[in-house]
Amino acid sequence: MLYAQTTPADKRRLFRERLSTGELLRFPGAFNPLSARLIERKSFDGVYISGAVLSADLGLPDIGLTTLTEVAGRAQQIARMTELPAIVDADTGFGEPMNVARTIQTLEDAGLAGAHIEDQINPKRCGHLDGKAVVDESTAIKRIRAAADARRDANFLIMARTDIRATADGPAGLALATDRAKALVDAGADAIFPEAMRTLEEFAAMRAAVDVPLLANMTEFGKSELFTAQQLADVGMNIVIWPVSMLRIAMGATGRALDTLNEEGHLTGKLDEMQHRADLYDLLDYEAYNHFDTSVFNFNVER
Repeated sequence: MLYAQTTPADKRRLFRERLSTGELLRFPGAFNPLSARLIERKSFDGVYISGAVLSADLGLPDIGLTTLTEVAGRAQQIARMTELPAIVDADTGFGEPMNVARTIQTLEDAGLAGAHIEDQINPKRCGHLDGKAVVDESTAIKRIRAAADARRDANFLIMARTDIRATADGPAGLALATDRAKALVDAGADAIFPEAMRTLEEFAAMRAAVDVPLLANMTEFGKSELFTAQQLADVGMNIVIWPVSMLRIAMGATGRALDTLNEEGHLTGKLDEMQHRADLYDLLDYEAYNHFDTSVFNFNVER
């Protein structure tokens, strides 16, 4: 009933324990609090909160327009609805090192299990767009050091994302990415998010370069091939995210339903594609509210 029973501190501790096993943890992207609860119900390992999704939820492109207040507020709403750990996309930390420090403490207070800070210039852009630019190594290191120094819970995961792979083609881009990853680990990053890796061999090269957990981003229509969870596990990845997939599927279904309304004037033929009211009430745990206070809920839902 209401929010998760597991405290943020326990979520972080348990997440770190799972991460230390070396297994691949699956983190689908939640586009709202209810979808986070469904991700938990379907037995995934965690919830990812994408900056691109948060931007899209506001009707904005993913080009650094969202604020710390907006991201932390929505991330808190999502994280508190699930017993699973939630990782949030914190872009470039919403400013320079002091802003990064404030970002980390704000996200800790919001109940997140971790966050990633990237090395793009401000304002950033979606990681799979062309024309990205990254900061110099010194600036990237300062961001991660500020993040690591600011956290108060040692189990809060500081992940460094590097977008430098996309700034050069072929082996040169991969070499830049592995060198940057090593420097970010030395600066205090607990994990690395190498953005826009193109092949399994590139993921394997990153695995060989650093001895910290690695995240693979399986976003559709991007630079990376869409590898299976098993393929990624086989090359040593530790977390895989599908950041925008659930939003894309939901919006695609919504668009088709609206087309049907325009064409037919009703949605009778779409009933099999809808979440049944009974399933929604079960996911929302109406019954627990009934036990708590029968004046809130005192009826049964017929299937």
